[in-house]
Order: sequence, then C-alpha cells, then structure tokens
Amino acid sequence: MGTNDKYSVLLPTYNEKDNLPIIVWLLIKSFTESGYDFEIIVIDDGSPDGTLDVAKQLQNIYGDKKIVLRPREKKLGLGTAYIHGMKHATGNFVVIMDADLSHHPKFIQQFIEKQKEKDYDLVSGTRYSGNGGVFGWDLKRKVISRGANYVTQVLLRPGASDLTGSFRLYKKKVLEKLVQSCKSKGYVFQMEMIIRARQFGFTIGEVGISFVDRVYGESKLGGNEIYQFAKGLLYLFATT
Repeated sequence: MGTNDKYSVLLPTYNEKDNLPIIVWLLIKSFTESGYDFEIIVIDDGSPDGTLDVAKQLQNIYGDKKIVLRPREKKLGLGTAYIHGMKHATGNFVVIMDADLSHHPKFIQQFIEKQKEKDYDLVSGTRYSGNGGVFGWDLKRKVISRGANYVTQVLLRPGASDLTGSFRLYKKKVLEKLVQSCKSKGYVFQMEMIIRARQFGFTIGEVGISFVDRVYGESKLGGNEIYQFAKGLLYLFATT
C-alpha cells in the first residue's frame, strides 16, 4: 500500500440540506489536515428539500474533483446507493458513512491508520468497544441497538462488536464483492455486510467511535425498521 491510496467517501443523502454543508466541510477539513487523497461522492435520492441544489453549490465552492454528484430520481435504498456510488468512485478505498452528522469525519484518519496496521480488508467504526459511545440516544434506542447487536452476536457470531453501524472503510474491491452478495435492505444491510465479510474470510479492524444522534431530520430507525431488522436477522440466521 503506497502513498497513491485514494479514499472515496460515499454519502447517500435524503433530505439532508441542513447537514450536508457541515459534513462536507468537516470531511474536507479532516482530509486536508491528514494529507490523504480523497473525493466525496454525493448520491442524492431525489430529496424534495433541495439537498441536490445545496450539493451543487458545494461543488461550485470545492470543485468537481472533490465533490462528485451522482443523483438518482427517487429513494432507492442504501445497497443500491453504494453500488451506484462505487461505479463512479476513483479511489481504491471507499468510506461509507451517514450524511446526518451522526458520524464525525475526524475518525476517518484513525480508520485509515488502523487499516494500514495489518492491511485490513475493512475497518468498522464501533460504538461498543474501545472509546466508542453513543450521545443523544434515549434509553429505548440504546436498548434496541445493544439488544440487536447482542442477539446478532449470539445467533451469527460475526466477529465484530458493532454490526448495525454504517461508518466503515473498505478496500473498494472488497466492498464490491460484499454488496453483490448482500440481499438485505435498510438497517439489516450493514449487518449482512459484516456477516458476509466473515464468510469470505475478509479481515476486519475496529476503531472505537462516538456516535451522535442525528442533528437535523428524523431518525431513520422507526418501528418498521426494527421489525425489518428482526425479520432480516432470522433470514440471515437461516441462510448463513
């Protein structure tokens, strides 16, 4: 792994016009400080709030080499957003994260350093080991998330302590293989990626992160998502 490494950050967005300028600014600041080559690929799923217009303004400010816009007509889900984004990614590494400020870009440098330690295939930001923590979550969400992780660990033994997190660094070719092999949608998708990674024998590094609940906008983890999570878990248990 040489100094030619480039990191493509995939940012799927839906109604994130308030958060996008902040996350982009933080990303550019942290990459500029660390000196790594990067690009930010914004995949907006037809947000009615004008997220794409904001993204275009950001592209005017920072240039189209750093801000790459790959919008889609309507909301089509995370898995397909990653596939769509990867088609246009010019980096050999891909960072996936949420655009809603629940993931702080300052941790990306730690992900990169961790990856280089043992040439890991992927590095996962975990809320439940090391210095990780969750701020702004009510008790119900904490219980559900910890419970989801515990149940998943017991059923599937995936070898990573935070399976539902969506803040990760992948070798691009590893992510391509994983996304193609995953069947799940929504919240379960992140978990299936880690489980499939273990099945393929990919190596997983972990970095403890603090996770801040969404700054603006509604949380995506509703009652229906929890039901889908349980259903998806049973499917994965049956098929792995």
